[in-house]
Amino acid sequence: MLETSLELLKKIEKNGFECYIVGGFARDYYMKKKSCDVDICTNAKPRDLMKIFDNATLPKEQYGALTLFYKGIRFEITTYRKEIKYINRKPIEIEYINDLYEDLTRRDFTINTLCINSKGEIKDILNGIYDINRKLIKVVGDANSKFKEDPLRMLRAIRFATQLNFKLDKSIIKGIKENAHVLNELSFQRKKDELNKIFASTNIKCGIKLISDLGLDKYLNLNNMKNVKLTTDIIGIWAQLDVLDIFPFTQLEKNNILKLNDIVKRNKIDRYTLYKHGLYLCTIAAEIMGINRRNIIKMEKKLSIHSKKDINISGDEICKLLNKEPGKWLGELYSDIELKIILSKLQNNNKKIKQYIIKNN
Repeated sequence: MLETSLELLKKIEKNGFECYIVGGFARDYYMKKKSCDVDICTNAKPRDLMKIFDNATLPKEQYGALTLFYKGIRFEITTYRKEIKYINRKPIEIEYINDLYEDLTRRDFTINTLCINSKGEIKDILNGIYDINRKLIKVVGDANSKFKEDPLRMLRAIRFATQLNFKLDKSIIKGIKENAHVLNELSFQRKKDELNKIFASTNIKCGIKLISDLGLDKYLNLNNMKNVKLTTDIIGIWAQLDVLDIFPFTQLEKNNILKLNDIVKRNKIDRYTLYKHGLYLCTIAAEIMGINRRNIIKMEKKLSIHSKKDINISGDEICKLLNKEPGKWLGELYSDIELKIILSKLQNNNKKIKQYIIKNN
C-alpha cells in the first residue's frame, strides 16, 4: 500500500507539483497501525490531475476532491484549499491555494495533520506527533469554530478517542458541551455512519461513556444509552436504543432489530427460538440478556434440523402416504412435524415420521 502510494506521489511530482499522503494513513503509519484508505493532498488542481491520470473522476469537483484507482488501489486526492463558507456542514465556497500549512489548518484534529512525502518521510507541521505521543485528541485551531463549521467533528472526536484509546483535550470537551445542540443540524444518516464506527470499536465502552458523560445522547436521540449492554455486533447495540423509527436502517437491519427485541422481550432462548431466529441473532440476544453465548452455541449444535428442508420426508411422500391431494392441511401437518422434531418429541427419521403421521391422521 505505502509503496504504491509513494509511487503515485512521485508521478505527480514529476509533473511539477508537490503532494503528500495526509490524514489517517499518515497517523496510522506513525503509530505502526495498519491502514487501508489513502488520502493525498497536492497543489495540483483537479484539471491538472485529470491530465496526469486518465481514470481520474471528480465526484466532488466543487470541493477540490478527485478520486482515482492506481494499480488497483483507490485514492482520493484533494487540492490545497481554504473553505470560505459552510452550509449544513458542507463547504459551499472554496478557494484553491498553494500553501500546505494553510490547507492543514482547515483540518479537524492535530493527529490527522501528519504528512508523508514521496521519500516516505513524515512531515509534522502542526505538532500532531506531540499529541499522538500524549494520546490526546486536540482540535486544529478553535474548537467552537470547528464544531460550528461541521458538527460531525464532535462525533469524530469521540470516535477517534474510542478507536485509539486517547483522551479528549479540555478545549474539545468544553466545545462539545457548548455546541452539542448543533448536532440537530446533521442528518441521521451521517450520525448513524459515525456511531456505527464507535459501536464497532473494541473500545466501545469508552465511546458510550463519552457520549453519555458529554450529554450527546440527548441530541442524538439515544434514549437508553446509559443502560446499554455491550454486544459483539453493532446491531445488538442499536436494538437496545429504541431508535428504529428515527435512524435510517436497511430493511435487513430493521428485521434483525425487531427479532432481537422479540427474543429479549420473551426473556428466554429455547430450542424453538434458536431454530426460528438462528444462531447469529440468538447469540447477540444472549449477550443482551446476560446468558453465556457458549450455552447457545452448544444448544444449536444439538438441533436435529435447522430448516424445513432438513425434515426427512417430502410433501409428495406425505400425500402418497395419506392418499390425499396437496392443500392447506399439508402445510399445517408439516409445521406440526417440524415443531415436534425441534422439541425432540419426534426423531428426524423417515420411518418414525411416517409412523407419527399414520398414528395422528
